[in-house]
This record gives sequence, structure tokens and C-alpha cells, in this order.
Amino acid sequence: MATSMNLFDRFKRVAKANVNEVLNKLEDPEKVLEQTVKDLQTDLVKVRQSYAEVMATQKKMAKQKAEADKLVSEWLGRAQLALDKGDEDLAREALSRKQTAEAQATSLGSQLDTQTASLDQLYEAMTMLESKVNEAKAMKEQYIARARTAKTSTKVNDMLSGVGDNSMAAFEKMKDKVESLETQAEVSAGMLGGAKDVSLEDRFKALEGGSSVDDELAKLKAALPPAKGDTPALNPGNTAVDAELEKMRKELGQK
Repeated sequence: MATSMNLFDRFKRVAKANVNEVLNKLEDPEKVLEQTVKDLQTDLVKVRQSYAEVMATQKKMAKQKAEADKLVSEWLGRAQLALDKGDEDLAREALSRKQTAEAQATSLGSQLDTQTASLDQLYEAMTMLESKVNEAKAMKEQYIARARTAKTSTKVNDMLSGVGDNSMAAFEKMKDKVESLETQAEVSAGMLGGAKDVSLEDRFKALEGGSSVDDELAKLKAALPPAKGDTPALNPGNTAVDAELEKMRKELGQK
């Protein structure tokens, strides 16, 4: 049963890791932000190119209008010169050329106004896009840092979630085993100490037993009647006591 649970938990962890890996590959925040900034920078480059092209066209038109305005002045002067000289036909031709130059200058002026408006719009768009790019770069660093922190937290949480009851069961089992071994050791030590105590007890009892026999023998000797003279002798009338005493001595000598 425990093996089945461990295999099931391992399967869940592997499956979860695979799902996270797939999700990370599908949409990695760091990669998405990097690509977004690159796209914005590419758009900014295009806008700058368009702005440069429109500005170049405007300068060209301004130059053409200046030339057209110059022609208007020149043809007007020639028409006046022709009239002063009395050549009315030549003056009429000069005025016709002057009108053509004026029409061209007017058309170029209108185009210049349109180009100027477009150039202003492009400049505003370019400025706004530059601001967006700078903002995106700053936000990219912040979000990448947050994404990395979130990934790290997720890994740590996954690691901690793997340390569950099943993982700690081995420690609990070993705890019980160690406590059982400690109990056995205490019982064994107690039995050994008890054996030593019993052995000592027996020895002291033996000594105490020997002392009591000696004490009883001394009492029996004291109960005997005293002999006459300096040298004690056995009383002939107490032969039964002497015999019992001799018997007790023999028994003591055998022991």
C-alpha cells in the first residue's frame, strides 16, 4: 500500500513538472517581454525612417517652391522689361510663364502644408513610441525579475509540497525503532545490574550466616560450667553436651 502511494505521489510530481514545462515553453514571460520590446524597437526604427523620408521630401518640395517663387519674380521682371521696350507680345509671353510658375508655387505650397502636418504627426508618434520603448524596457526588467522570483517560489513550493506525510513516515518509523532499541538497552542494563546486586547479596548473606554460627558457638561455650584450675577442662558430667559440641564442630569443619 505504501509503495503504491509513493508511486502515485511520484507520478503526480512528474506530471505536474511536465505540465509546468509545457506552459513555460508555450508562454515564457521573459521571452514574451523580450520579444515585445524588440517589436517596439523595430516599430520605432520604421517610424524614424518614415519621418526621415517625409522630412527629405519636405525639404525637396521647399526647394522646388523656392525655385518656383523665384521664377515668378523673374518672369514678372521680364514682362515689365518687355513693356518698357514696347514689345507687348513678349511681355504677354513673360506673364504667361509667370502664371505657370505661380500655379506651381501654389501647388507646392499646399503640398508643403500637408507634408508639414504629416511630419508633425510622425514626430509626435515617434516621440510617443520612444517613450513607450523606454517605459517597456523599464517594465521588462521589473516583470522579468518578478517572473524569476515567481518561478523560484513555485519551485520551492513544489519541493516543500513533495515533503508530505509519506516522506516523513520513514522518520517516524525510525523514531519508533530508535526508541525501541533504547528501551531494550535500558532493560538489558537493568538485568545486568540486578544480577550483580543478587551476587553481592548472596555473598553478604553468606558472611552474615557465618557470623551467626560463630555467635551461637560462643554462647554454647559460655554456657559450659567452668573447670577447676587455670586450665579449662571438660566436665565429666556433661558428656552429652561435649558430644553435641564435637558434632557441631565437625559439621562446621565440613562446611
